Amino acid sequence: MNPPKRIGVPVTRSLAIAAIPAFLLLISGCQASPARVKPVLDTDGELFVYLSPLPPDADRLSFRLEGMSALREDGGTVPLTLHLETVNRTEAVRERFLASGPLPPGRYAGLLVKVREASLKGEEGKAALLVTEEPVRAAIPFSVARKRGTVVSLALRYAESVPAGFQFLPAFDAAVRGKLPVGLNGFATSRGSNTVTVFDKASGRVYGVIPTGAAPAGMALDPNRRKAYVAVSGGDAIEIVDVLEGEVVDRLNMTPGDSPLDLALTPDGRSLLSVNSGSNTVSVIDPASPVELARIPVGAGPRSLLMDRTGRRVFVFNASSDTVSVLDVPGRQVAATIATDAEPVRGDFSRDGSRIYIAHRSSPYLTVVDTSSLAVVKRLYVGTGAIALKVDSRTDQIYLYRRYAGQIEIFDVFSSLPVDFIRSDEEVAYMTIDGEGNNLFLVLPELNEIRAVRLVGKGASVRLDVGEDPYRATVMGER
Repeated sequence: MNPPKRIGVPVTRSLAIAAIPAFLLLISGCQASPARVKPVLDTDGELFVYLSPLPPDADRLSFRLEGMSALREDGGTVPLTLHLETVNRTEAVRERFLASGPLPPGRYAGLLVKVREASLKGEEGKAALLVTEEPVRAAIPFSVARKRGTVVSLALRYAESVPAGFQFLPAFDAAVRGKLPVGLNGFATSRGSNTVTVFDKASGRVYGVIPTGAAPAGMALDPNRRKAYVAVSGGDAIEIVDVLEGEVVDRLNMTPGDSPLDLALTPDGRSLLSVNSGSNTVSVIDPASPVELARIPVGAGPRSLLMDRTGRRVFVFNASSDTVSVLDVPGRQVAATIATDAEPVRGDFSRDGSRIYIAHRSSPYLTVVDTSSLAVVKRLYVGTGAIALKVDSRTDQIYLYRRYAGQIEIFDVFSSLPVDFIRSDEEVAYMTIDGEGNNLFLVLPELNEIRAVRLVGKGASVRLDVGEDPYRATVMGER
């Protein structure tokens, strides 16, 4: 990681003159969040700016940003999109996603930050601080490469930012984030921003953001080869990411209209399976080539898949046909079809692998299937609207989120009754368990956030901002 550089001096008059038009353009169309449809990078790279938690001595400070731009070495500026406008200890008690934007490749001298207003809270209420009309220069050199993401972190130096108690002149320490040691990695796909966020699963710090094709969805990790496979649902492709270098290194173009949505990799890493929701098929792919080896028709509206521990069988959950297709992976064919309740969306194995629990969006029951006979052996009443399911392979407890339930319910498989819950006022789209940290990771698309909850104590251990409309999170050491 590059050493932090001390920044926070007003921009010179010549730089301010160059920066003002860019800020006026930015302010006229500035929004708190990016547009829902984002173009895929072609010739540009992309910058991602994260703000470190505010220090404790800044607990009385609050300020609003008006705009931010990247400053080129030649003095030109490129406006960025703000993702967080109001900054205080409540909003920035953890690391926050501050700004981002596509940039032409090249070298940059730093950032220009324009503050709209600032205040300090006192015994008699808030007192307004004077703010400079000119943008403040954050002199942190960084480079941008074509189709690559660069992450810059800013940390506010409070004492220097409020030098006399009546003026706010923001001063920051800054650094270009380096590579995260392999083993601590977590990854999150974001369909709305066309990115994969790389984060430290223990601290929640973001270390990299990888631009991808349109609408990345499911992922599969190969920790031995240090590769991640991403289903690019909006681009009908599978992209291969080198997790050490943090970039897309290869791409397999699928059939137009496939809309690949979920992926699974066999334990030996030799076969990658892709659920193609647009064509009602599953592709068997050689990830080393990469080449599609076979295409297997399944039921209507396949949404997800589940591979057994041997990698020889895959269960495909077909939401529109109310079935589960059981695939023989070596034979590359459908071995059986299981009829289920309405809209099966996801499933998971019991601890010993003898049962599959299937969640349904439009049925109040969990379907329980025997993996040997493939017969439905039980239906557990849980309530309607299930969209996320995870079974803890250590305890055999079932974690289930139902839309609008406001909580993740925890079921005991022996009594078939809920025994505990985890509060969640926001929709949980996906769950996975980090076996090393014993944390349940949640994907919260309404907040553009990934959250980790301790399985013992149920308290939040990690919260991090990611790109818009996150779809999937995966971490090294999952169970």
